[in-house]
Parts: sequence; C-alpha cells; structure tokens
Amino acid sequence: MKRCFADTVYWLALTNRHDQYHEKAVEVSAILGQCRLVTTEAVLTEFLNTLAEAGPHIRAAGIAMVEAIQRNTLVTVISQSGRLFNKSLALYKARPDKGYSLTDCTSMVVMKDRRLTEALTADHHFVQEGFEALLRTTH
Repeated sequence: MKRCFADTVYWLALTNRHDQYHEKAVEVSAILGQCRLVTTEAVLTEFLNTLAEAGPHIRAAGIAMVEAIQRNTLVTVISQSGRLFNKSLALYKARPDKGYSLTDCTSMVVMKDRRLTEALTADHHFVQEGFEALLRTTH
C-alpha cells in the first residue's frame, strides 16, 4: 500500500473548505485512495496552534479532526521523543540558509527515517529537501 507523509497544510486544507488548498487536497486524496498516512504530534500541534484564535467553531473542527486522525487505522502518528527532537534540531541547525521550522525538520527526519518521498503539503521547504510536495500546483 502506498505511504505518504501528511503535513499541517494538508490537515488544514481538509478541515476548512475555504482553504486555498482544499480542492487540491480533496483531489489528491481521491487519487491516492487507501493510502497509509504518516504524520507527527508536532504537525498536529502546529495544526491546532494555527486554529487557536479562529473562534470556537473552528477550534472544535480542529479538535474533531485530530481525534479522527488518532482513531484512523490508516494514519500513523509519530510521537515526539527526545531522540526525534534532537535529530530534528540537528537538521534545523544544519540548514541555516533555509526557512525550515522545527516542525518541518521533524517531518523531514521522519520522512527520511521511514523512506517516504511524497508529502501531502504545498510547502516548498519539502521540495528544497528533495521530497515531492503533492499539493503544489506549480513546481
């Protein structure tokens, strides 16, 4: 079964039908079908942080999405460990010329460790690191 990394951009796009990437996320999801997704607690934290001040309705939608992700047997959520944090920090430190967030670095470390090449994201940082960003409309 195909495996992809699911980034914050993807979860936001699926949660908000007005998001600029919503249609692309739905389209790519349909094409991928029964794909196994990998994401991280850091991504889910970033997702909820993004929605924190959007009001009670949007916060509730975010909480419902995270709870659905956690229950979904086709999604693996990687926990933040000390080892993963240190590997992520090392990548962050090694790329002073890039605008990678620490969450991006954590995602990239997980992708490398799990030999994933495709990410459900539009974030060009993944492309800079050699991954395919499936939600990008221009390459």
